[in-house]
Amino acid sequence: MGKNENKIQLFDDDGNEIELFVIEQTTLAGNNYLLVADSMQDDGVVMIMKEVELEDDFVSYEFVEDDEELKMISGIFNELTDDFEVSL
Repeated sequence: MGKNENKIQLFDDDGNEIELFVIEQTTLAGNNYLLVADSMQDDGVVMIMKEVELEDDFVSYEFVEDDEELKMISGIFNELTDDFEVSL
Protein backbone atom coordinates (compact mmCIF):
# COMPACT_ATOMS: atom_id res chain seq x y z
CA MET A 1 0.00 0.00 0.00
CA GLY A 2 2.89 2.35 0.42
CA LYS A 3 3.12 5.49 2.49
CA ASN A 4 -0.49 6.58 1.95
CA GLU A 5 -1.99 3.49 3.60
CA ASN A 6 -5.63 3.73 4.57
CA LYS A 7 -6.08 2.94 8.23
CA ILE A 8 -9.02 2.86 10.58
CA GLN A 9 -8.99 2.93 14.34
CA LEU A 10 -11.40 0.90 16.44
CA PHE A 11 -11.80 0.28 20.13
CA ASP A 12 -12.13 -3.21 21.58
CA ASP A 13 -14.45 -4.14 24.45
CA ASP A 14 -11.81 -3.02 26.98
CA GLY A 15 -11.39 0.41 25.36
CA ASN A 16 -8.01 -0.39 23.77
CA GLU A 17 -7.38 1.20 20.40
CA ILE A 18 -6.89 -1.18 17.47
CA GLU A 19 -5.47 0.00 14.17
CA LEU A 20 -6.49 -1.84 11.00
CA PHE A 21 -5.27 -1.38 7.43
CA VAL A 22 -7.95 -1.09 4.73
CA ILE A 23 -6.92 -3.32 1.83
CA GLU A 24 -10.02 -3.10 -0.35
CA GLN A 25 -13.63 -2.02 -0.26
CA THR A 26 -16.70 -3.06 -2.25
CA THR A 27 -20.48 -2.79 -2.31
CA LEU A 28 -22.80 -5.78 -2.63
CA ALA A 29 -26.60 -5.61 -2.58
CA GLY A 30 -26.45 -2.04 -1.26
CA ASN A 31 -24.12 -2.94 1.62
CA ASN A 32 -20.59 -1.53 1.90
CA TYR A 33 -17.79 -3.88 2.97
CA LEU A 34 -14.14 -3.39 3.93
CA LEU A 35 -11.35 -5.93 3.71
CA VAL A 36 -9.00 -5.06 6.58
CA ALA A 37 -5.82 -6.51 8.09
CA ASP A 38 -4.18 -6.07 11.47
CA SER A 39 -0.75 -5.93 9.80
CA MET A 40 0.64 -5.52 6.31
CA GLN A 41 3.14 -8.34 6.99
CA ASP A 42 2.69 -11.85 5.60
CA ASP A 43 1.44 -13.13 8.96
CA GLY A 44 -1.30 -10.48 9.28
CA VAL A 45 -4.88 -11.48 9.98
CA VAL A 46 -7.40 -10.43 7.30
CA MET A 47 -11.01 -9.67 8.27
CA ILE A 48 -14.17 -8.43 6.58
CA MET A 49 -16.23 -5.59 8.02
CA LYS A 50 -19.70 -4.38 7.04
CA GLU A 51 -20.95 -0.79 7.21
CA VAL A 52 -23.88 -0.29 9.56
CA GLU A 53 -25.91 2.91 9.49
CA LEU A 54 -26.47 4.67 12.77
CA GLU A 55 -28.65 7.66 13.63
CA ASP A 56 -28.05 11.10 12.09
CA ASP A 57 -26.27 9.74 8.97
CA PHE A 58 -23.38 8.32 11.00
CA VAL A 59 -21.98 4.93 10.08
CA SER A 60 -20.10 2.26 11.95
CA TYR A 61 -18.42 -0.97 10.88
CA GLU A 62 -18.81 -4.39 12.44
CA PHE A 63 -17.08 -7.66 11.70
CA VAL A 64 -19.06 -10.00 9.44
CA GLU A 65 -19.83 -13.19 11.34
CA ASP A 66 -22.54 -14.82 9.21
CA ASP A 67 -20.96 -17.79 7.37
CA GLU A 68 -22.98 -17.41 4.17
CA GLU A 69 -22.31 -13.68 3.98
CA LEU A 70 -18.59 -14.26 4.64
CA LYS A 71 -18.39 -16.90 1.93
CA MET A 72 -20.07 -14.65 -0.63
CA ILE A 73 -18.12 -11.47 0.09
CA SER A 74 -14.75 -13.24 0.51
CA GLY A 75 -15.14 -14.60 -3.03
CA ILE A 76 -15.61 -11.06 -4.31
CA PHE A 77 -12.59 -9.77 -2.40
CA ASN A 78 -10.49 -12.65 -3.78
CA GLU A 79 -11.36 -11.47 -7.30
CA LEU A 80 -10.52 -7.85 -6.45
CA THR A 81 -7.17 -8.39 -4.77
CA ASP A 82 -3.95 -9.88 -6.11
CA ASP A 83 -1.83 -9.62 -2.97
CA PHE A 84 -4.20 -11.30 -0.52
CA GLU A 85 -6.33 -14.42 -0.51
CA VAL A 86 -9.31 -14.44 1.80
CA SER A 87 -10.03 -17.89 3.18
CA LEU A 88 -12.49 -19.02 5.80
